[in-house]
Amino acid sequence: MAVKLIDVSEWQGSIDYEKVKASGIKGVIIRAGYGKYDYQKDKFFEQNYTKAKAAGLDCGVYWYSYADSTTSAIEEARVCMKALKGKKFEYPIYFDLEEQSQFSRGRAFCDSIVKAFCGELEKNGYFAGLYISRSPLQTYISSDVANRYALWIAEYGSRCNYNGSYGMWQYSSTGRVNGINGNVDMDECYVDYPKIIKEGGFNGYTKASQLKALDTKGLKYNDKSIAVLALKQLMYIAKAKGWIKSNFKNDYG
Repeated sequence: MAVKLIDVSEWQGSIDYEKVKASGIKGVIIRAGYGKYDYQKDKFFEQNYTKAKAAGLDCGVYWYSYADSTTSAIEEARVCMKALKGKKFEYPIYFDLEEQSQFSRGRAFCDSIVKAFCGELEKNGYFAGLYISRSPLQTYISSDVANRYALWIAEYGSRCNYNGSYGMWQYSSTGRVNGINGNVDMDECYVDYPKIIKEGGFNGYTKASQLKALDTKGLKYNDKSIAVLALKQLMYIAKAKGWIKSNFKNDYG
């Protein structure tokens, strides 16, 4: 069953999150900032985070990128993490890839900055994702990268026409929600990220003292379902953190 979320930034101004929650919204993806400098932190990030949490909404983050190299993508990740320090998030931390100057440099370049940003986050215990519109996703992102990170696709209309697996879909930029003045982006989520993130000890949550056994019954080699992709991402992060040593690529495709 799809979960209804919104994503917001300083452009929505002050939000009444109690009214937002009462309208049926379950979570919010908040812009933390953009670029690679501290002063580019979103002016309403702290307010949005504090008020959304107080209303009992689950939260995630996106960071708008202008990276022109893997080095600057890593710098963006580090500035992003400064904004996230001391906070907890139930949804992924998304690298927001939209700039035509980035797309114009081709697929290999786009792949490289996604991996640089998301890899830096994962090394520091965050559950990383990619936000991108469907057309550039299919043109400028390899299937390996698309399948590697939590995928949030923007495509406005009655359906998302991406054939691969994805966790979240942004289906409108002109939604109206009680508690927000003006338009707001609307999203549907199909993965239980709060469960995955809390149990895995990501995004500020404390990892359980022992990893629970993973139920892999029914999983098949080269399976591309959302469940398998979420499992593989967890295992990539766990291996990067030194929690497991299994050669999971050979085990799960």
